Amino acid sequence: MEPTSAILSIFSIANMVVLGILMVCFGKMYSKTKAQLPLGMIIFAGMLFLHNTIGAFAYFSMQELFSAEVFPYMLGVTIAELAGILILLKITLE
Repeated sequence: MEPTSAILSIFSIANMVVLGILMVCFGKMYSKTKAQLPLGMIIFAGMLFLHNTIGAFAYFSMQELFSAEVFPYMLGVTIAELAGILILLKITLE
């Protein structure tokens, strides 16, 4: 595996872990309150989880299609997504 694909996959897997934690937190909120917002956030986090799952598999299986020039942009997007969901997790746990 190329180092660039491994780095992208690691960040995608980190995103999946944080999104899994968020889905559990929102699930607990929904079970206590039956409010619509936590249910919507579960669906939102689930879609982002699916996006990262597909991305991680793509980085593993199609690494020869990704050029070195596009790597910094893909990495930037993945890191920005991780930062955003970590902030959402921090806010959720407060």
